[in-house]
Amino acid sequence: MLRVLMFLVPLALSVYAFIDCISTKDDDIRHMPKPLWAILVLLFPLVGSISWLIAGKKRHPAGGAVGSAWSRGGGGRQWVAPDDNPEFLKSLDEDKDKDKDDRPGDGERGGSA
Repeated sequence: MLRVLMFLVPLALSVYAFIDCISTKDDDIRHMPKPLWAILVLLFPLVGSISWLIAGKKRHPAGGAVGSAWSRGGGGRQWVAPDDNPEFLKSLDEDKDKDKDDRPGDGERGGSA
């Protein structure tokens, strides 16, 4: 069992690092170009993978991507539940008022006059 783990753990680490490397935006890569990092990870799986994870990629603050709606303080915006969001509640009131205006009144119903 230990022999299998000694093979699978570095393999899983190198596969993860390679996929992470090729899927990372060019702006978030540090020290070397993306193709060089990918070659390093493939040629030297253990050392290259650890190097990529430590030094190859810019790390963003915990809590989500920078500027996303899910980030908590990192991007300057904070996600708000719909029932706590005043803009969303206002849009519901506007939709309700618009539906009232679109419905026919008592005098506009069809029938005999």
